[in-house]
Amino acid sequence: MPKHILVGYDGSETARRAYLFALELADCSHAEVSVVSIWQTENGTDMAAAMITDSLSDRENGLKEEVRQLAPKARAKVSVKLVPGSPGDALLKYVTQHGADHIVIGHTERGALARWLLGSTSTDVLAKAHVPVTVVR
Repeated sequence: MPKHILVGYDGSETARRAYLFALELADCSHAEVSVVSIWQTENGTDMAAAMITDSLSDRENGLKEEVRQLAPKARAKVSVKLVPGSPGDALLKYVTQHGADHIVIGHTERGALARWLLGSTSTDVLAKAHVPVTVVR
């Protein structure tokens, strides 16, 4: 059973369902849950600007409140983090750095063109993860 569950969270309906699923899984296994949202950057300049204006901190605080409101009576220990990078790579890096042993992510159906242009985080994570992955639709 998992002891540390990572949830990729982007605020979408499937991400919300993934988070609620992760809480149920955590209750069964007494695991902690890390909710990770990605601050997408291309060259680091967006990150530097965000740090200067404190908007990154404000966004992370808003994310914490959003997650808390989704499940105000959650029993699991939940942490919320906003991390920079591309979604798939940043989630996999977080797993390695923080010892998560299960990933839960949502999957939103996109057309072929959107998948080709934007990629698919769930497909990327499934292809590269070295821990179990649950994809919630």
